[in-house]
Amino acid sequence: MKFTIQKKLAGKLGRAGILETSHGAIETPAFVVVGTKATVKSLTPEAVRDAGAQVVLANTYHLYLQPGDEAVKKMGGLHRMMNWHGPAMTDSGGFQVFSLGAAYGKGISKVLAITDPSLLIPERFDDAAAPRLAKVGEDGVSFTSHLDGSVHYITPEKSIAIQHNLGADIIFAFDECTAPTEDIKYQEEALERTHAWARRSLAEHQKRNTENTVALFGIVQGGREERLRKKSAKVISDMEVDGAGFDGFGIGGSFAKEDMESAVKWVNEVLPEEKPRHLLGIGEPEDLFMGIEQGVDLFDCVLPTRLGRNGTLYTSRGKIHIENAQYRLDLGPIDDGCVCYTCKNYSRAYVAHLFRGKEMLAGTLASVHNVHFIVNLVKKIRRSILDGNFEKYKKEFLKNYAQ
Repeated sequence: MKFTIQKKLAGKLGRAGILETSHGAIETPAFVVVGTKATVKSLTPEAVRDAGAQVVLANTYHLYLQPGDEAVKKMGGLHRMMNWHGPAMTDSGGFQVFSLGAAYGKGISKVLAITDPSLLIPERFDDAAAPRLAKVGEDGVSFTSHLDGSVHYITPEKSIAIQHNLGADIIFAFDECTAPTEDIKYQEEALERTHAWARRSLAEHQKRNTENTVALFGIVQGGREERLRKKSAKVISDMEVDGAGFDGFGIGGSFAKEDMESAVKWVNEVLPEEKPRHLLGIGEPEDLFMGIEQGVDLFDCVLPTRLGRNGTLYTSRGKIHIENAQYRLDLGPIDDGCVCYTCKNYSRAYVAHLFRGKEMLAGTLASVHNVHFIVNLVKKIRRSILDGNFEKYKKEFLKNYAQ
């Protein structure tokens, strides 16, 4: 893997570059479309490509459980299995450990408001009787399959082995994701685990990456604590096994919306400039501008397709819900000026009809539009960096989007 910076944002951490992988180059900044189970929900790989996507990300946890990483390997790996010819990534499964463990049943996601008292986890070890499907130990994580109740145990070594079987171009070290609601004591303990697991992940990767075709990204954690975030960025960026370090970095964690920008800036001021950075699980338009300005090169998020399947659509003037009465007879496209397949061929009224009639095509047309909107928004931001008018484009877009 090779990363080249083409142009930097003056006075900022942001940059435009090219990330070369075994299955082609990614022009960065780039939005990575999530295909959890080796499929972007409701879309064919051709539709994903035609929407402008350069790279997809599949989920290690889900593919390990079904159909199994060995089965994926026998099918020729992710690329052949899902007929995707561009770059592919897999996450480590760490966020699923978090969502099925400490966050299980609490409604905690990638972004939350820390002021909501219902989301606080004041004492991690006093809620042993709470329902959860995963438990964290020093060596790894035991979890119960949400599919059939079978019990599994994932270590850093096993996570890396699974990801190598899946066959992605870029994979991630196994980590422990924490919520910003955790107390400082637990954040420190989890961070030490993440760093220990990162070293073990790196060592296992070195054993398996004999042809040097797979890139491994280390994950920075540390919650909303500046000291811990900077410490993690330094430890992960300096980490080496047999003279080799991580090829790039993921910025992980469940973020408080109000201090996400600070956390990203803390980390990227420490991480080496010459390696790519991926902000995990973040993808709202305003967050994309923020992340890119603060030096993020890659983003992934399920929101474009998740919102699409539920009838919420991105437009240049903000999100709309297509089932609202005002769109019932609206013959215009979802977004004026959009050139996606849906907007070129169908009206708001038709898409609204599909949702009201609970037709399968509804989710497909909505997801085509949302993926196109977000992927191409990041491409336009990239172009604004190269053209030297990032600030102007950011101001104009966000002003219109807030209407």
